[in-house]
Amino acid sequence: MVTLYQNKVIDRLRDALTKKMNMVSVSMKVDEVDPLSFFEAGEKFFLGQRFYWSDCTNEYVFVGLGRTYVIQSDDQSKHRFIEIERKWKKILEGALIEREQDVLGTGPILFGGFAFDPLKRKTEKWINFPSARFILPSILLSKRNNETWLTVNVVDQSLEQLEEIIIHLFNGQKKQNNKDVYCLLKKEIEREKWIQAVKDVTSEIHDGKIQKVVLARELELMFNEQIDSARVLAALREQQPMSYIFAFENGSSCFLGASPEQLVKKEENVCETVCLAGSIKRGKTLKEDEQLGDWLLHDEKNRQEHQLVVDMICNAMNEVCDHVVVPQAPTLLKMRHIQHLYTPVKGYSKENVSILSLVERLHPTPALGGFPQEEAVRKIREIEPLDRGWYAAPIGWMDASGNGEFAVAIRSALIHENEAHLFAGCGIVAHSDAYSEYEETNVKFKPMLFALGGMDE
Repeated sequence: MVTLYQNKVIDRLRDALTKKMNMVSVSMKVDEVDPLSFFEAGEKFFLGQRFYWSDCTNEYVFVGLGRTYVIQSDDQSKHRFIEIERKWKKILEGALIEREQDVLGTGPILFGGFAFDPLKRKTEKWINFPSARFILPSILLSKRNNETWLTVNVVDQSLEQLEEIIIHLFNGQKKQNNKDVYCLLKKEIEREKWIQAVKDVTSEIHDGKIQKVVLARELELMFNEQIDSARVLAALREQQPMSYIFAFENGSSCFLGASPEQLVKKEENVCETVCLAGSIKRGKTLKEDEQLGDWLLHDEKNRQEHQLVVDMICNAMNEVCDHVVVPQAPTLLKMRHIQHLYTPVKGYSKENVSILSLVERLHPTPALGGFPQEEAVRKIREIEPLDRGWYAAPIGWMDASGNGEFAVAIRSALIHENEAHLFAGCGIVAHSDAYSEYEETNVKFKPMLFALGGMDE
């Protein structure tokens, strides 16, 4: 059966390439294959050039291998969103796209992300992750609901090795890894400096200089062996099934995570986003869990923090949508280790509203930056004792028709060989207590700690 896929894809590509287009994209339906196995099999030919994405409902799953095009921007302003969109449109203008069926999630898909703050001084560990970077993969596996599709994107007539690669990807044996991987060192970065920053910001909020600032901190782990991103993804997929599971490799580094937070989704004119702010741990018993959730729903500090996000997102959506629907009060979103105040927002966009224009308008929400936006980001840049890189920033995908989805890259880690850098933050408002906020970040570290093997249940 794999030989049939391989032959059909090669024949279609060879025929399409005779038309002398700048880029050819051929998609066809294939038998079901586990996306994670496909990602793992891609290591042989594409190590350092892979991405993985699944949304929080598992409706869309993508695995990208190789790089037909790399689009990036080092622009230190909001022009980076426009620049990525302009370059993507330019590629598509000279492309021949052949699909068996017109199905969302198939054809050429661009995947990537942005830095949280392009003006922040970049540290060495984020050197491979610029202000914006997107990949059009050479080979894409798309899974939507119960259907699986294979897309191949090429720019010239060189089809060498492609047949061998496709056969390997569908027949590749699961890698045997019997190594005992364990954490050698766990180090909190600038703990006291972070706690003092929280105290300083709280004082400024009391003085009326700003309403909310989100401050993040870093945890560094060292392991005895090189970290296998496929193994971490498998753990995240099992442990965090209601999250966006993502991985983006660039050379020897991989940024990956399990985020509960959607930034925006666009399918034709339907736009969806969520307000996620205000958090507390899960209870050890059902009764304790319900009590904690009830407290969260009625806590003044968390409700205030949540309402700032709701107001900002609704204002942004109303500027580009004809009709916006938002519930009157939040509900609870319960994850494995934490529960959040949750309000979904839905709108119907006006004409010529692109997915990246929505990303630009919404990032960063008060849940990740603070309020007012510019003042909060400036304060983060000034006093936060780390380089966020892509943490808490938009990461996601878009297709040739303007559809796409972006999540906020929280509950995440940057891994490099046997090192892992974990990030977690919390919103600081007038009623914040520095040590309570510190404990909240410890809860938010847990998803990545468990997946990496740096913490026991």
